[in-house]
Amino acid sequence: MPLDPELRYFLGFDGGGTKTECLLANAEGAVVARSIAGASNPLRTGYTRAWFALSEAADAVLRRQKIKAHDVSAVCAGIGGAGRPGVAKRITAFLTGSFPNARVDVTTDLEIALEAAFGADEGILLLAGTGSACFGRAASGRTARAGGRGPWFSDEGSAFDIGRRAFVAVTSAEDHRGAETALSKQLFAWHQCHNWEALLERIAKNPDDVFPQTFPLVAQLADKGDAVSRGILFGAAESLGELARCVAHELGRIDGKIPVAKAGGVHGRSKYFDAAIDSELKKALPAARVSLLGISPAQAAVHMAIRASLTAGNAV
Repeated sequence: MPLDPELRYFLGFDGGGTKTECLLANAEGAVVARSIAGASNPLRTGYTRAWFALSEAADAVLRRQKIKAHDVSAVCAGIGGAGRPGVAKRITAFLTGSFPNARVDVTTDLEIALEAAFGADEGILLLAGTGSACFGRAASGRTARAGGRGPWFSDEGSAFDIGRRAFVAVTSAEDHRGAETALSKQLFAWHQCHNWEALLERIAKNPDDVFPQTFPLVAQLADKGDAVSRGILFGAAESLGELARCVAHELGRIDGKIPVAKAGGVHGRSKYFDAAIDSELKKALPAARVSLLGISPAQAAVHMAIRASLTAGNAV
């Protein structure tokens, strides 16, 4: 069914703890503009920063096409933290107010990433970025999830977790309780701080501005052979493999004959870490076919916005 010419533009958001990606598509479904803004997971940044990031990302693509908010007919936003009903309700209210003529659907970043990986088919998504989680769907439609409960008692294998463990390794080495590591020589320069006092002030102000940003340093040093960095990443890979195993078990697919897709910012940053993750997934799910996403989660969100608009139109 062709799209109504009045339904001209569609927005898709992928919002997490580090960045927000926004795509604008036209009536033919072609992406015509893309933007990147700051983090929009309100559980990590607070609602004010989340609203600002979503607005900044949307304003950028609308401005590029010289259109207004009322020209948008449907919005789909996959936002970290939106699995909580209260969070989803507040984000929905904000986007509905921002785009008065649009149908607005708010879901989680896991949902849009699963859509990007498998569409409506079965599969398991392993998401590891600022946070980490695993989400899967069986052929029957049954879903299961593990992890993703926040940095203080979950998110194992995430950039936050890896960065925090790097700090533990450095302090342990300084106290002669742990092995020497190249992290000790580079941590302060990496964060452009001269001493622990300045670094601890930044952590106290916003841990997300420090720990996840340490992950690339750990990745670099692991690829250069630093044993401590490799140990941190190996432990992270074990945790991610366990998340996938737990979801497969809940779906009744512990035989591993279900595809697995990897998504998130930790992938593709370290040859050592990528190989360790693949090895742990192979141990957990020996028969699984592991791949990266074919399209971005933001693209999947745009497709979901268009599909929802069409479904609503057919229902009228």
